[in-house]
Amino acid sequence: MKKEFKEFILRGNLVQLAIAFVMGAAFATVAKSFVDDLIMPIIGKLIGNVDFANLYVNLSGQTYESAAAARAAGAAAVYYGAFINTVITFLIVALVMFLLVRGYNRMQKEAEAAAPTTKECPRCRTQIPLGATRCPHCTSDV
Repeated sequence: MKKEFKEFILRGNLVQLAIAFVMGAAFATVAKSFVDDLIMPIIGKLIGNVDFANLYVNLSGQTYESAAAARAAGAAAVYYGAFINTVITFLIVALVMFLLVRGYNRMQKEAEAAAPTTKECPRCRTQIPLGATRCPHCTSDV
């Protein structure tokens, strides 16, 4: 069992999965910054100087100057502005992942289409199927 586990750990797929996980986490951080620092301020400005990070419903009965102050105090609140930011971040990450998978699938199809299906007969130089063992033109063994 120890040998099988070692083979499993050292397989290329597991290493590739670990690298993909780390890259995905880094990409999610960039996407979150993109949404929070670039997209949402523009959207907020367009709809009347709204800061989505400060949109919340206070359930505690006390007054706080911002959502950050309410969070720091541990107040019971519904932070729907942060949720909107998270949903937009998710949509951007999902779109980028879709585009990456779509591009990868296209490259795979092109590679499959480019694979040769014929070979040249060494004797008469005509194209014959890859699996042929005898040339249909000159009848030589291939």
